[in-house]
Amino acid sequence: MKRFEKQAVLVTGGAAGMGRDTAVRFGAEGAHVAVADIRRDKAEETVETIRVAGGTAQAFGYDAANSVDVQKLIADVVKTFGRIDCAFNNAGIQIENKPTADLEEADFDRVIAVNLKGVWLAMKYQIQQMLKQGPGGRIVNTGSSASVRPISGKPAYSMAKHGVLSVTKGAAIEYAKQGIRINAVLPFSIFTAMSEQAMVMEPERFKRMPQVMPTGEWGTGADIAGGVLFLCSDDARYVTGHALYVDGGYLAT
Repeated sequence: MKRFEKQAVLVTGGAAGMGRDTAVRFGAEGAHVAVADIRRDKAEETVETIRVAGGTAQAFGYDAANSVDVQKLIADVVKTFGRIDCAFNNAGIQIENKPTADLEEADFDRVIAVNLKGVWLAMKYQIQQMLKQGPGGRIVNTGSSASVRPISGKPAYSMAKHGVLSVTKGAAIEYAKQGIRINAVLPFSIFTAMSEQAMVMEPERFKRMPQVMPTGEWGTGADIAGGVLFLCSDDARYVTGHALYVDGGYLAT
């Protein structure tokens, strides 16, 4: 029996990397997958991968920081699949590489808008839908090791990821009695297209990264997918408000 047979799952930031791998994994587990991304053409590629493997999926384009877009996304997913059982809020950007005093205000605003406000907006309308449809629901947000240990040279990103963990825990408490479980995954050193872009900006830092990992190796999108699916599954029935480190032991050091 597939764990998510005929359940409706929304994955934001599903065009590539951790979102893509998680969406494909949900599809393989029997879910009807809504793949949302600002790059709809790339989201369509994820959908095609799911369909070729025999799964059910639909692509949606949206801007995570735009309230109208987010509301429309939720309405369109419900119109397509009837409900939202699980959501993986993974949309995010990483555009800064400057210390606090040198960071441009426009870059700060964009990172906070997508990485923090975008998660809050998604949760706001997902929770409203889950309360309306009942019973319960499951939400997983993408935090970061920076949710716990700030990254030098990335003040807005670190602030946003701290905020993601805070809003995850707060909402988990608020909606626990309604059966909505809300958790976060905290990745570190996951090899994705975003990390490849960061490597170009900071080649020496990224060359050293495996050396600071207790496991001594990079993680993959599949590692994140495993954590997300566990948190959305019945195996995690009694888990809410939790930050799951998927970081090769980094935060244990």
